Amino acid sequence: MQATGKPRIYRDIDGIVLLDKPLGLSSNQALQQVRRLFNARKAGHCGSLDPLATGVLPICLGEATKFSSYLLTANKRYRASCRLGITTTSGDAEGEIIESAAVQIDVAQVEQLLLQFVGEIEQVPPMYSALKHQGKRLYQLAREGKQVERAPRRITIHQLTMLGFDGQTLEIDVSCSKGTYIRTLAEDIGRQLGCGAHLSALHRSSVDKFDEANAFSMEQLEHLQAQAMRQLDAILLPVGAALEQFPEIILNVADSLDIRQGRRVGLTATAEPGLRRLRSSAGVFLGLGEISASGELSAKRLMNTAR
Repeated sequence: MQATGKPRIYRDIDGIVLLDKPLGLSSNQALQQVRRLFNARKAGHCGSLDPLATGVLPICLGEATKFSSYLLTANKRYRASCRLGITTTSGDAEGEIIESAAVQIDVAQVEQLLLQFVGEIEQVPPMYSALKHQGKRLYQLAREGKQVERAPRRITIHQLTMLGFDGQTLEIDVSCSKGTYIRTLAEDIGRQLGCGAHLSALHRSSVDKFDEANAFSMEQLEHLQAQAMRQLDAILLPVGAALEQFPEIILNVADSLDIRQGRRVGLTATAEPGLRRLRSSAGVFLGLGEISASGELSAKRLMNTAR
């Protein structure tokens, strides 16, 4: 624990922390706690989780923040609890109850309905979201009692499985694309069943290939820091882990220098256009490059290798 009154000394440290976000913290609150534990000068999270939600929240430190957008757009997986028969103002357990209805539905009906949500569907974003309308967050407008028109968006539900149903609470496992709102999915399921529903609990089990089995709780991070900062640093994933969906190119010394100085590199072998992870022949991760239709490689987003 840092002494009271002593200024905190932040440091340049690069990597990705897989946090198992606890219940009750906003994503930003969790981010700031992790940043302080690492004494990191720069940090950002990849995909918000509401305070009532738990689970995998990748946090990028230092140069990793340059590549956080590629995790923001990744597929995600959730375990969700949907309380049937009760609708709320916010679509989740934090809102006020709007309406209650009897639930007279069996397992077969639920299983049949869930099939209708699998695939590419349209979803209207909830008012309680961080989307903006005329420069103001929707959740701010919602808290003022205002409603605005929201255009439906195309999303993809890759997989939707019923984990359990006790006659009132439906437990589901959802694998989905970016931009999917699970609270809206819960509401839509309740609406289609004719009894209404709200999201009563939510846990994110994975973001892209980052799985909850490899995530650390806040208590675990605090314990590691208390032992030694090097033990905390040891759990960091490399920056390039956020980009493993892209093929890698190894660049020789001359080509590495050209890329870092903003020059294009002509590739001798025929290569498909697209994004590539770049690594030097010495094993240093350089960043992200892009191959043009003409076969030239240029820098897309590079690490600061000077420091």
